[in-house]
Amino acid sequence: MRDAGAGMLRLAAIMRRLRAPEGGCPWDLEQDFDSIAPYTIEEAYEVADAIARRDWPGLKGELGDLLFQAVYHAQMAEEAGHFSLAEVIEAIAEKMLSRHPHVFGAAAERSAAAQTEAWEAQKAAERAARAQAGVLDDVPLALPGLTRAVKLQRRAARVGFDWPDAAQVVGKIAEEAAELVAARDRLSRDEMAEEYGDLMFVMANLARHLDVDPEAALRAANAKFTRRFRAIEAALAAEGRRPEESTLEEMDALWDAAKAAEKARADG
Repeated sequence: MRDAGAGMLRLAAIMRRLRAPEGGCPWDLEQDFDSIAPYTIEEAYEVADAIARRDWPGLKGELGDLLFQAVYHAQMAEEAGHFSLAEVIEAIAEKMLSRHPHVFGAAAERSAAAQTEAWEAQKAAERAARAQAGVLDDVPLALPGLTRAVKLQRRAARVGFDWPDAAQVVGKIAEEAAELVAARDRLSRDEMAEEYGDLMFVMANLARHLDVDPEAALRAANAKFTRRFRAIEAALAAEGRRPEESTLEEMDALWDAAKAAEKARADG
């Protein structure tokens, strides 16, 4: 097996060459943190997608792409005098050591009581640090919308700002949806988007109350829709037709057939 450290050094050297003022890549030289950040988010999603599809060879490549994003940001940070890749690696290593004294600490720190004490001390320190800022201040802006909504709601819930149960959230969803439909003919596009955003925010709150990851649930729903629609396309192709050459009623029937076939396979 190849040495990971040597590989990391090689990757860092490649990144420096790409960003070299003389002889580097013109595209890479034009990039900054803001322009690269969307690619970083995209690569993280592609890692999650490979895992969901159990595509292990693909995951190897996607993890490499995501690692390259970290190297890219570190290189730009070093150029700006902020920090180096070595400091990034050292910082995360120290963080993992400090957060796991029950694994890496002295023998006395590995007892159950010591673990609990260390954990509580760490949480107390984190709470003290957060007390200097607003409750919501360190929830990252760049998170996907549904994920950030859940994190914001969890923070607010810690200080008592929350619905007491899921039933009340469902009631609010029904209220928001009814208001949106009733007002759609008199709302501007921006107002409609705002009202729809309110509805999505409450949907994220329901996911939190049900202990469901809304991003994962939506990805699963997307995959299910894709799978069943492809079944519709395949059934129509067997007849020499395309979806646009069929009716909604026909496609609905084929959808139901695909759904029934999935259920039958799941039932064994």
